[in-house]
Amino acid sequence: MNDFNAKVAVITGAASGIGRGLAERCLHEGMRVVLADIEEPALRQTESELRKAGGMVLAVQTDVSKAADVEALARRTLDTFGAVHLLVNNAGVAAGGTIWESTPEDWAWVMDVNLMGVIHGLRAFVPLMLAQGTEGHVVNTASIAGVMPYHPSAPYQTTKAAVVALTENLHYSLVMSNARVRASVLCPGFVNTRILDSERNRPGGPRQHEVDPSSREAEVMAYVRHALQTGLSPARVADLVFDAIRQERLFIFTHPEYMGLTRQRLEAMLSGEALSGGLFVEEHPTRPDSPVEAPH
Repeated sequence: MNDFNAKVAVITGAASGIGRGLAERCLHEGMRVVLADIEEPALRQTESELRKAGGMVLAVQTDVSKAADVEALARRTLDTFGAVHLLVNNAGVAAGGTIWESTPEDWAWVMDVNLMGVIHGLRAFVPLMLAQGTEGHVVNTASIAGVMPYHPSAPYQTTKAAVVALTENLHYSLVMSNARVRASVLCPGFVNTRILDSERNRPGGPRQHEVDPSSREAEVMAYVRHALQTGLSPARVADLVFDAIRQERLFIFTHPEYMGLTRQRLEAMLSGEALSGGLFVEEHPTRPDSPVEAPH
């Protein structure tokens, strides 16, 4: 897919972070953009700002964890623009810690948004894209955590690994169907987003969880927050995504410096052994500015 002018893009999690960066890039390419997000005030603000900048946009408050919401999003898209050419399943949240410390509510929320949200998006939009018979592309946002050995949040890593596998399955299914639609999975490292503040949108409000300032958890979270604040810009991520769409690349990695650990992980899988050393928590730095190979 190379011609984006006057085409239609649908982006979930579009009110901030990577989603907004992609929306801005879509408009720069001359696309019409449907913005979907659960956070209505931020969604309306983004809609207003993009319209003032001259963009043709439609904002639809959407809870991607609910199939009915995503199906309604698809109907609004067709009713307004008549087609969809680019689908970006980008909405995502983070919660929980280790497998046994994460609550059932942590697991349910993260699974419902990060994994089922993508599945709902694919089931609602891909049939429409196939029926059009035109070129199209699907981008699912996973994370470098989806291909790395360890991430501090077990629910987050589990869902992101699932999105990687889901997108691979989608890619080969489309190819075997001789479809004109292609797929990519975005695996970003640290990007300047509010992912650590995603509990603001948690059903029932943020979980009450006090962290001992002197604990390992506090140290890890301080590093992650610093790394996010100084991370790659969403605009740069959008550049990489559009390059991948034009080249029909399945995997989109934003941080080449993580490829060494990913390669080591694959080699360890083939040998049947676990990696030792060099991982995020095993050799975690004591200073936020210390160099470390760490997953987003």
